[in-house]
This record gives sequence, C-alpha cells and structure tokens, in this order.
Amino acid sequence: MPTNVGPEYKSAEQRYRDATSPQERLEALEEMLRTVPKHKGTDKLQADIKRRMSQLRRESQSRKAGSRAQPYYHVEPEGAAQAVLIAPPNSGKSSLVAALTKASPEVAAYPLTTRAPLPGMMPFENVQIQLVDTPPICPEFDEGWLYGAIRSADGAIFVLDCSDDGLQYLEAAIELLPRNRVFLLPDGAEIEDDIRLPRGAKKRCLVVANKYDLPGAEANLAVLRDLIGSRLPGDILPVSAVTGIGLESMKRRIYDMLGIIRVYSKPPGRKPDLSAPFVLTRGATVLDAAEVIHKDFATNLKFARKWGHGLHGQMVRRDHQLSDGDIIEFRV
Repeated sequence: MPTNVGPEYKSAEQRYRDATSPQERLEALEEMLRTVPKHKGTDKLQADIKRRMSQLRRESQSRKAGSRAQPYYHVEPEGAAQAVLIAPPNSGKSSLVAALTKASPEVAAYPLTTRAPLPGMMPFENVQIQLVDTPPICPEFDEGWLYGAIRSADGAIFVLDCSDDGLQYLEAAIELLPRNRVFLLPDGAEIEDDIRLPRGAKKRCLVVANKYDLPGAEANLAVLRDLIGSRLPGDILPVSAVTGIGLESMKRRIYDMLGIIRVYSKPPGRKPDLSAPFVLTRGATVLDAAEVIHKDFATNLKFARKWGHGLHGQMVRRDHQLSDGDIIEFRV
C-alpha cells in the first residue's frame, strides 16, 4: 500500500537529512511522525521513525550521564506566547527580564552569568506573555539547545548594549545566529517555510538597546545603528532596565512582534467577558476562532456577528479575517 506522504512530511524529512545536531534530528523526526498519514501503508514507516526517535533519546541520555556532556533545556510555553531574549554577553537582558516580569534571574557585571534558561511572565493589558532569559550568544557558549530554544519560541528579542562596552561582543553574536541557522526577521514579515532549514529557523524579532540611562548612551546607540545596518531587523528601541525608560513601549512592541491578536466571545443576549480573551495568530478568521473556542461552534456554525473595527453587530462570513480586540457572537 502506498504511503502518500504530503509536502509537510517531505519538508520535515529534508530537515532531518540536513540536521547537524541530535536535537535538530529529533525535532525533524517528531514533525515527520506528526505529519505522516496514519494508515496500514505507513505502519512500517511510523515504526521506523519511532525507533530512530527512541535511539536519539537514548543517545542523548547517555551524553547527559557523561561527565563532559552538554545539558539540554526546554522551557514549556505558557501564557499567550513565548519570546526569548538573546544578546551578546553583558547586555543586560537578565535585568530586563527582572524588570518586566516577577522572575529573579542572577544579575552580575561579568560575562556568562546566565547558564540556563529562566522564564518569567510579563503582564500586558489582559494577557500574560512568557519571556525567557537565555545564556549569551558568544563563542564561549556554543551549545545547540540554545539555538533550538530560539527556533521553538514564538519570537525573539535581541538586546544591544548602549554602554561604552557595547561593541565588544556584538559582531560575534550577529555572525553566530545564521551560522546556527537562526535568521531574524522584522515584525510583520512573512515567514515562508524552507525545506533546507529547521522548523522555526526564521524568527520575527524586536531589537532593543538597553542601558540607555548611562552617560553617552545616545551617541553609542548612533554608532550601533551604523555598525549593524540591515543585519538586524527593524528599528532599535532604546530602553533602560534600571530607570524604566521605554519599558512600557517595549511591552507593546513585544506583543505586536509576536503576531497574535485577542478575540472575545459574546454569548447571545449577554455581554462579553473582556478580561478573558482568546489568543489567535494574526490573520485568523471567524472559523479559526470558532475552532479554538469550541469544536461544536466550528462544526455547527450558522453565522456570526462582529463588534469592532467599523462593525457593530453585523453578520460576517466564516472566512472573515479578525483583528485585535474583536468581539464575536457565534450562532449555531
């Protein structure tokens, strides 16, 4: 019986062939198993994929048991979305995580203070966004799981250093990202799959310049802009974890960068609960919202009414594209 695998499976299979680390191979195999058609013709193929996954996991455990093994860390996503903070050493990203969330990362005035990821929840209006502090991007910390963590997140925040030492590690950090198959894109960029790259290799990114409270920071930021040019996406937002300069703007920019929207469900004849939004990806439709809110809504949906962005209770089609803050009443 033919397997009839689809393009998603073939893309994952190509990523498996091109993978350069055990973690990348495992991620590709997991995607292959998820997308392979489930019927008798693929039983042997599914078993082979599972066998290879099991072997990779055993090898990973063996490496961890060795005295010189590299650790592997995974932060389970929570909240509306997950964004990782990445930076050269001593850029102050741990201070930013502490200022924006209730997390308590270790903060010190020497490189490589952060050795493992640390998550914290950042409140933004009526949602929580997970920020993850990570080790610095530098040749001294060249571990594959770090780049895997960036690829698996919903977005990235690249932190520059506005102090007089801001150029010390920057060049190496910018070069290491594409070398480890991480490509940063500006907010709003279309992310197209590429079978030659691991899943999530292209990542929307916000660039911020920390320590803007220090003397000479404005002139240093101008130098950073000239040096970086177009190698990092978008404009640079100046902030200070110490004084709070730009932090409120940073929260909004993080939310916008992540490509998510909030939608509210309104039961017929009742008011919507505006404190409990449903979070969807930008570009989601009425049908997408119905599937998230309740599977029966999507199956039995007759029509929907929308409040927001020029509409006040008008009927909308199933393929109507939603915007942030829309209120939807489903009729089934």
